[in-house]
Amino acid sequence: MSRVTRRAFTVAALSTLAVTHGASAAPAAPQPPGGAAGARREQVTEMRGMWLATVSNRDWPSRTGLSVARQRGELTALLDAAVRRRLNTVFLQVRPAADALWPSSYEPWSRYLTGTQGKDPGWDPLGTAVAEAHARGLKLHAWFNPYRVALSTDRTQLVSSHPARRHPDWVVAYAGKLYYDPGLPEVRAFVQEAMLDAVRKYPVDGVHFDDYFYPYPEAGQTFDDDAAYDRHGGGFASRAAWRRDNIDKLVRETAAALARVRPGAQFGISPFGVWRNAATDPRGSATKAGAQTYDDLYADTRKWVREGWIDYVVPQLYWTIGLAAADYAELVPWWAEVARGSRTRLYVGEALYRAGEKDSAWRDPDELSRHLTLAKKYPEVRGHVFFAAKDVAADPTGAMARVVADHYRQPAKSPR
Repeated sequence: MSRVTRRAFTVAALSTLAVTHGASAAPAAPQPPGGAAGARREQVTEMRGMWLATVSNRDWPSRTGLSVARQRGELTALLDAAVRRRLNTVFLQVRPAADALWPSSYEPWSRYLTGTQGKDPGWDPLGTAVAEAHARGLKLHAWFNPYRVALSTDRTQLVSSHPARRHPDWVVAYAGKLYYDPGLPEVRAFVQEAMLDAVRKYPVDGVHFDDYFYPYPEAGQTFDDDAAYDRHGGGFASRAAWRRDNIDKLVRETAAALARVRPGAQFGISPFGVWRNAATDPRGSATKAGAQTYDDLYADTRKWVREGWIDYVVPQLYWTIGLAAADYAELVPWWAEVARGSRTRLYVGEALYRAGEKDSAWRDPDELSRHLTLAKKYPEVRGHVFFAAKDVAADPTGAMARVVADHYRQPAKSPR
C-alpha cells in the first residue's frame, strides 16, 4: 500500500493520472433474534481490515522515542479502534525499510521506534501486536516491503552492520532513495529469509506485500540495474520481461516458503489499482492512469491472481466513483472479472485517508459508503481494507462511522 507513507506513495502515483483526480463511535448494533446464539448463527464472513503503517510514523508510533508504555498504549488503542469499527483484520507494517519491528536475526531495529536505527526499543512490538490482536479476536497479517532500504541516499544513515552496507553491490540509488536490486538472486533469497524470520517466530495470520516492487518511475531517473541484467538477463526478450520475471519469482517463492514455514497463513498483495489501461492492452481496464503496474512496477498482478499464486489481492482503488481517469465503478468490475474462477480472493483497498478532501467527490463523507454499496453488486468482492489505522480511529469527517452504520452493523468473521 510505501512510503515515505502509503499516502505519499499513492499520491505520487495518482499525480500521473490524466486528470487530477473523527472520532465518531460506531452506532450500537441491534441485538438479532435469538440473542448471542442468533448473532453467531447469522455472522457473515468477509474481510474488514485496516492497514497500520509505521514508516515515517504515519500511524504508529505517533513519534519516535516514546516510552515503552506509551508505544504499547498507542498500539492497543488502534487495535481497540479496529474492534470498535467492527473490523476483523489488521495489516501491521513490520518491515518498512529493510529494518524490523521485532528482534530480527537479519536486520536492525527500525528507527521509527526509537529514532535510531538498530537501537533496542526495550520490548517486542510484533510479538505484542500478535498477542493483543488475537486477544481481541482480530487477525494480524505482517506487512513487509521487500526492496525499500532507505528514504534517502545517504548510506551512513544505515547502521554499520546493515546488510546494505556489508553488500553495497546489492543496492541501487534511485530518485533520492535506496533500494535492494530485485534482479539479484542473492537479494531475493535474503529478503525472503529476512521476512520469514518473523513468520517463524510469531503466529501471524498472513504475510502481506504492498504496491512497491520496482520503484514507481520518476521523470529523468534511471534505475541502474545494468550489472544485474548483464549477469542474469540472458534469454529474455527485453529488460522489462526480465524484471517481471524477477518479481514473479519473488511472489512464487514467498508463497511456497510461507506454506512450508507456517501452513494455513495467508499470502496477499495490495497492488496499485491499475494493471494496464485498455489503450495499452485490450485486457486492461477502461482507465487513463499514468502508472500501470505491469509496465512501470514490473508487477504482473493480473497473472498472480489468474494463476492462483496468492491467497488474496487488495487492489488500491483510491479513486472516486465517476472519476474519468480511474473510475472506482469501472475498476471494481474489472478486478471482479480477473478474480472470477480463480482461487485468489478479492478484497478492495479503500482510501479512508482521502475522506474530506476538498475539490473532489471525497468532500462528501458518504462517498466511502457508496463504494461498499457498489462493490456488493459483485460477489467476487469478499471485503474491504481501509487505509489507514489513524484515520479509522480518528475519523474526522465521520466517513468510517457511516460505513459502520450502513454496512457493518454486525460483526463478521475474517475469511481463511
